[in-house]
Parts: sequence; C-alpha cells; structure tokens
Amino acid sequence: MARQGAAWPALALALLAVALAGVAAQGTALEDPNFYVQELWSREPNHERREPEPVPFSPSLPEGLREEREPSPPEPRPPKKTKPKKAPKREKLATETPPPAKSSKRKGRRSKSPEKTASDYPSIPVAREDVRESCPPLGLETLKITDFQLHASTTKRYGLGAHRGRLNIQAGINENDFYDGAWCAGRNDLHQWIEVDARRLTRFTGVITQGRNSLWLSDWVTSYKVMVSNDSHTWVTVKNGSGDMIFEGNSEKEIPVLNELPVPMVARYIRINPQSWFDNGSICMRMEILGCPLPDPNNYYHRRNEMTTTDDLDFKHHNYKEMRQLMKVVNEMCPNITRIYNIGKSHQGLKLYAVEISDHPGQHEVGEPEFHYIAGAHGNEVLGRELLLLLLQFLCQEYLARNARIVHLVEETRIHILPSLNPDGYEKACEGGSELGGWSLGRWTHDGIDINNNFPDLNTLLWEAEDRQNVPRKVPNHYIAIPEWFLSENATVAMETRAVIAWMEKIPFVLGGNLQGGELVVAYPYDMVRSLWKTQEHTPTPDDHVFRWLAYSYASTHRLMTDARRRVCHTEDFQKEDGTVNGASWHTVAGSLNDFSYLHTNCFELSIYVGCDKYPHESELPEEWENNRESLIVFMEQVHRGIKGVVTDLHGKGIPNVIISVEGVNHDIRTDPVSQQIISLDLSGNEDSGTPEEPAMGITGAY
Repeated sequence: MARQGAAWPALALALLAVALAGVAAQGTALEDPNFYVQELWSREPNHERREPEPVPFSPSLPEGLREEREPSPPEPRPPKKTKPKKAPKREKLATETPPPAKSSKRKGRRSKSPEKTASDYPSIPVAREDVRESCPPLGLETLKITDFQLHASTTKRYGLGAHRGRLNIQAGINENDFYDGAWCAGRNDLHQWIEVDARRLTRFTGVITQGRNSLWLSDWVTSYKVMVSNDSHTWVTVKNGSGDMIFEGNSEKEIPVLNELPVPMVARYIRINPQSWFDNGSICMRMEILGCPLPDPNNYYHRRNEMTTTDDLDFKHHNYKEMRQLMKVVNEMCPNITRIYNIGKSHQGLKLYAVEISDHPGQHEVGEPEFHYIAGAHGNEVLGRELLLLLLQFLCQEYLARNARIVHLVEETRIHILPSLNPDGYEKACEGGSELGGWSLGRWTHDGIDINNNFPDLNTLLWEAEDRQNVPRKVPNHYIAIPEWFLSENATVAMETRAVIAWMEKIPFVLGGNLQGGELVVAYPYDMVRSLWKTQEHTPTPDDHVFRWLAYSYASTHRLMTDARRRVCHTEDFQKEDGTVNGASWHTVAGSLNDFSYLHTNCFELSIYVGCDKYPHESELPEEWENNRESLIVFMEQVHRGIKGVVTDLHGKGIPNVIISVEGVNHDIRTDPVSQQIISLDLSGNEDSGTPEEPAMGITGAY
C-alpha cells in the first residue's frame, strides 16, 4: 500500500507536466496570428472517422462509399503500398485565361507550392478512388444557400456583404450601392474569411472562386486556405502534409477557378481564408462550394425543402449530338404527332433543329393557332434548352398516356419547339461546363453577334413616322417592312438571325416565348425606350394589357417567380409587378426579337427568364423542371384566347392580307396570305397598373 500511495504524487506530477505542456503549446499558438484556423478537433485522418449508416438521399453519394459505425480500437494491419495521386485538381478555361506571370506581385503571406500530393506525406491519408468523384454545387449561385447561411469576418459595407459572395452574381448599374458584385473584406489582412453553413453534415470536395464583378475595380483573391468545422468554433485546416495547404486562386476577376480538396472533408461548416490578393486590389471574392449533403432523416427543415419529381424524363445536359438523338427518340415514340425539321444553319454549319407537335404534323390547319418556343439564343443560357427538351418528352409521354389536357392541347394547337438557336455558342459554353463557364462564355454566336439584339430596329421607324404626322405616306403600325440595308449581304446579321426571320415569315405564329437565363422574370415589349436619352423608361405597346396578362400567366404559375419571400437573383426586385416587367423599363434593347415579332408579324412574343443560374448543374434539372412545367403548359394554352375566323368574299373564297383594326388599339393585324384566317390575341382588358385581370374577348391577332 505504501508503494501504491507513493505512486499517486508521481502520477499527479506527471499529469501536471502534461497540462503545463498543453498551456505552453496554447501560448505558442496564441502568438501565431493564424492560430484560430490551425486548431484540430481530432488527429484522426478524415477517412478513418466513423459516421452513422446513411439512408438513401439525393444527390446520392459516390458509388461504393459507405459510412461505418463507431468501431472498437482498430486491429493492427500490415501497411499497404499506395500509388502516388495527382495534385489537387485546379481547373479553368485555358483558352481564355492567360497563365499567371512568374513575377506577379501578391499581397499577403506566400507559401510553398500546393502541387505536392497527399501521398507525398505519409501522415495524410490518400483519398480512396470511390470518394474522388466530385459532388454537385451546394447552391450559392442557385440561391439554395440562403443569405443567412453565409458569414464573413468583416465586410466593407452592406452591399459587399457575405450574401453577395455568390458565384456569377452581377453588380448593379450603379456600383457602391446595396447590390455590388462580391463579398469584400473590411480589411486586407490574413485574418479575413467567408464561410458557408451547410446546416447539415456535408462531404465537401471542392471550391470554385471568382473575383469581384465590377466595371471599374480589379479585386480578386490569388490564394487561400480552406477550413472545415462541426461547430463553427474549432476548425480543421486542409493540409498538404505537415503544413496548411495553400490553394491557388484567380488570375483575373471573371473566369471561375476550381480547386478540388485532396481528401473530401466531412463537416457542417466550410471557411475560405484568403492568403494573397491582386496587387493594388482588395480581398473580394465570389464562390461556389462542391459538396454532397449526408443523410439526416431527423432534420425536418431539409426534408421539407428537398424537391422531387415523378416525371420519368431524361434529366441531363445534352450536347448537339445527344440533342438530335433525343429528338429522334421522341419522334419514334410519337411518330403520329411529331416532325423534326431545321430552319437553317449556324455559322459553324450546325443545323437549327425544331420539332413540331400536332395531330397533323407538317400541315397548317385552318382555325388551329401556331405557337413556338425558342431557347438558346444566348448559347450559355442552357436551362431553357434543357427545359424545352424535357417538354418534348413530357408532351409525347402524356399524349400516349391519354392525358386529356395534353391531348386537347396537341390536337388543337400546332406547336413548334426550337431548343437551341445558337448551337455554336452552346458548344463553347459546354467546354467550360456548368460551373466553370462563367457569365458570358458562349453567349454570342461564333462570329461574335448577340442574337437577342440582332433583329432590325423597327421601333425607330414607327416612332419617327408617328412624330412626323404631316408626311404624305404614313408608315403602317404593323407589318413594318424590314429595311433594305438589313437585308444586304454586308449587314452585320447572324446567319441564325436570318434563319429565325425567314421561319417567322413562313409560319403564321400567333404566340411565342423565347427562354433565356440569368434572371427569374417574364419581360414583355417594348424592349426599346422611346426617349433616346434614357436607358430605362416604361414603354408600353398598344396591346400592353394583353402582354401583361400573358406575362402574368407564366409568372403566376411558376413555383418561385411571384414568391415575395424569394431572394432577388442579382439586383432587380420584380415583385412589384408580380414577376413580370416591361422590357424597356428594365434596360433598353434595340432590335430585340420581341419588338421585331410584334411590329413585323402577327405574333406576340415574350422573353421568359427561367432561372438565376444560366447553366445549372445536372442535379438541379429535376427541380427546375418542377418550377417551370406548369408555366410552360399554361402559357401555350393562352394561344387559344381570342377570336378565330376566316375572311371570305361573297362567294366564300378567302381574302388574303386583309387589315383588321380594333377601335382604341393602334396596332392592326392581317389575315394570313394563304389561309385568309384570323386568330386573335388582341383582347380588350383592364388597363390598371396592378395585377392584370383576365382579358375579355376581342380581335387582336391574325394569320
């Protein structure tokens, strides 16, 4: 007993020595300005930490990945030989990104190159092959991650807060307001950070960064550290062996850069800690996080917000070849109601394919209105393209299933769907992919033309004629002829634009929608302001009440457009008009498809902006389909509002090109030169400035 009693003081002294050593180590850490990002909550390698057995979840974890239960102490096992792994992946578009100069100056602390692999350091586990698959974005760009989930150490001002640190977010027209183009730290030092609260355990696999969106300033982060945490207090820094890993950031402000973590990290929080930034600039960044949320059946919040669909459709991105193949499959499934044709070719020679859906494909039937959807005028706005391909499949499947609503729509309407007006631009955007393409890659045609602004400016011709009331020959208020200069071979007109014009002159469309991206709103004409010195001005057409109703019919049936609680995509809040906007009051555009269609044909055309993210990840497509499916159908159904009829002479023979005027509406329509019929969209409606009421019947359109 005496020996045992003597052992207690010795044990106490030993414990005291350990405690003092810990205090000394903590004191050393406190002297390091970065001590708070170097704390570890466990010395276990991440892949050895055991977690509960997962339940099925979407998006699914990489195949073969299993979460194991907490084990007893592991048994000794013989060492295994491991093959060296490649360096952490860092991607950006080499064609548009100049390599950083070796002599470039960077503020902040430098570190050794991060090009060493995890296998170069025996203390860091090498990720297993089954966890090297990338996870989808958490949703900073798509707004799935709310403003309340983003936090930062400091901010320069509210308009540059953490909530603005989203990939591809755009600054407002006037910078230095509430809507600037990045998160910017209040100070330029190594203590700054921006973090994301995933609100559940997540397997983080990568980080994508951009600089600040600004016309005047050059701000971006050139290197950073990554940390993760379970409680937002104790942080683990991603290592490259014995030291913290420094990830190489951006070399300019717009092109996104991806860095994959050497080993996936499981945690709730992830933090980006800038280490250097562009010389003469500030710490500013936009970002997206790649991560697979782990199953949490007890979390009601996430179960309530997970979107699923019961439609059995091909939810993926389709390149040009795959798009043609999908059209062929739909045509083979529904040969009696579909027809594939092309309206012309792109600059690179790709055919502009369209699909007709009708009970008599290839025939224009008297009394049956013609409708069209167009997508992909901007090649990088991919969501509209995929929505139209999904719509093709859906209409075919539901017609075969004898869905009464779809059967009636197909048998009473001639529907034309053109999913990709700018296939050259799409192929370029596709090279970058859904996250790395940036905001503008692939927007224009191969020869650098913006199709959306490439149509003839007929507005100016009309308004100048109206201002000169004493001229002998008045310009008509409809069917305004295309200027001769526009038709010349030397005019700066895209081949795709000419193809659409010929298409619209050949087929007497009554209603159409062109799907675009980057916002969540329906825009109606006019798109061009009447006052030359203004960039924004409400400029209504004579049929403003009809256009407002058509826009509202889409927006009101969309899952998010009229939700007053939703966050604005970038800078504009369209809730004051229930998710709709007059194009000119938003931003003026000369030569838009909407204005051209209204002034040159009998077709009422609207621009439908279907999502904040122009090029969402494949995993987002089912939810985006659910957001837009009902709206796509309801908008098509609006083509049947109005008066249908045939203009004939005393002998019952049709009269072509008959001009029909409606009292109080300074926009006429004409009968179709071939069928001499009228199908109306020009309806007498309520002129108030609030939510548009359903228009009454009247004559407004013809073909």
